[in-house]
Amino acid sequence: MKKILVTGANGQLGSELAVLSLNYAQYEWVFTDRTQITLDDLDILKVQLNQIQPDVIFNCGAYTAVDKAETEKEQAFTINARAVELIAKYTQENNTKLIHISTDYVFDGTSSNALNEEEETNPINVYGASKRAGEIACLKENPNSIIIRTSWVYSKFGNNFVKTMQRLMQEREAINVVNDQIGSPTYAADLAQAMITILEFPEWIPGIYNYSNEGEISWYEFALSIKELGEYSCNVGGIPSASYPTPAKRPEFSLLDKSKIKKVYAIDVPDYKESLKKYLML
Repeated sequence: MKKILVTGANGQLGSELAVLSLNYAQYEWVFTDRTQITLDDLDILKVQLNQIQPDVIFNCGAYTAVDKAETEKEQAFTINARAVELIAKYTQENNTKLIHISTDYVFDGTSSNALNEEEETNPINVYGASKRAGEIACLKENPNSIIIRTSWVYSKFGNNFVKTMQRLMQEREAINVVNDQIGSPTYAADLAQAMITILEFPEWIPGIYNYSNEGEISWYEFALSIKELGEYSCNVGGIPSASYPTPAKRPEFSLLDKSKIKKVYAIDVPDYKESLKKYLML
């Protein structure tokens, strides 16, 4: 029986994988949080990996506090780059399959076309730089790895944009949402299913892949969809990013082109509204 190690088990993606794992009893699933897999202490991490001895690693654990990363650079790079390097090295030495999760924040946001996997990366914040460093280390240590870049993740687990909007739309009569950052949301349950589909595919084809739901929208348009499908009466206005300054810059355009993952792994990518409907019906 193959043993699958999932890091970041309490995060949005890890939690969705835990739900899905019930349908895949042919695998032995090991879900670990930060107390069981210590991504910020590499000596301990090495010991933990040797103890677990997985056949597959889904590396969903990461430092994701985008704004805090600007002042916690060392910690962001330890978790998002050095720990990934160690995990990739372990998987290479032990013939273990690795799917590592990355982000659209590796891009600078200056494109106006959907970004494919070959586009030049140029992160504009510490979080993005740490994740890009992790990608580079991952492929250097284990060229047989699969990296999935995703964006705007939400789930019924953890904190995310959709949950925040739902709460604010019930509490307030009016809210404003940034309307000049363009991309596409990702329902974590869809991404979790895509990861298992890749694992079960007859052939393992390494490299970088993009995955988010279909659609090209702003955060403002996403909020309008949440309002419409959730039937909230709150008034939603659009504002420029300049009106809502944050410590970390965000890419203005980070829409991911999903052609490669659809073609190589025959993965069906749902439209963002279909997935949002599914989420709201839970």
